[in-house]
Amino acid sequence: MEPIRLEEILSPEEYERIRPEVRRRIMALKARRRVPLGEHATLHFETRETMWYQVHEMLRAEGSWAKPGAAAAELEAYNPLIPAAGELSATLMFEYESAAERAVKLSQLVGIEGRLKLLIGDAPPVAAVFDAAQASPTRISSVQYVKFPLTALHGELLRQEGSVVKVILDHPAYKAQAVLGEETRRELAADLL
Repeated sequence: MEPIRLEEILSPEEYERIRPEVRRRIMALKARRRVPLGEHATLHFETRETMWYQVHEMLRAEGSWAKPGAAAAELEAYNPLIPAAGELSATLMFEYESAAERAVKLSQLVGIEGRLKLLIGDAPPVAAVFDAAQASPTRISSVQYVKFPLTALHGELLRQEGSVVKVILDHPAYKAQAVLGEETRRELAADLL
């Protein structure tokens, strides 16, 4: 998928005019791409459309449309989350009730890199590649950006109707797995076209 270009960023007035419709469409898209992973984690598979929406929502929330370089800075932050050819891209989010609980749990998740895998059919598992900026030696961020680099076999199996696709998180402090629904499999297969 191509990165979002600066000229694709709408003015605040244009975005506000279409926002209700865009929001409805993106929320439906995100629902098809959302994979609950246990009680406290969710994997959100990203696409160019979700990132275009995220950039506009950040500009809106921060009121930074008029600030020089603001749109370019948002593109610099979110374009890397758009899946490149032959890969899937996702945001892994950990959610806990309180800040105190979150601090404890996130410190227990150090070393999560290499513990999240995608299984597609009977192909070898694909280990998630984590963004190193989201972790420290003492804790991880509650939001993790991950990529799943796929081989041609993974892509072929992902495109096959009925292929079983699983996500497994196997960390001593957090173990969970999920089988993706057929609708989600189709969404992800479309990312590879």
